[in-house]
Amino acid sequence: METTKKEKSTIEQLRDIRDKVSAETQNMTFKELKAYIEPQLQESLHPKTIWM
Repeated sequence: METTKKEKSTIEQLRDIRDKVSAETQNMTFKELKAYIEPQLQESLHPKTIWM
């Protein structure tokens, strides 16, 4: 059984993420960029509760 939906490769997914972040942070100052990154770190792939 073939599926008609073509899945994106990991590389394509990473490029999409990179392009999205680049577009969102394009004209940010360092302080704005830092404020943007902080919440992203809180939503890490590795929850802190596991490491504590």
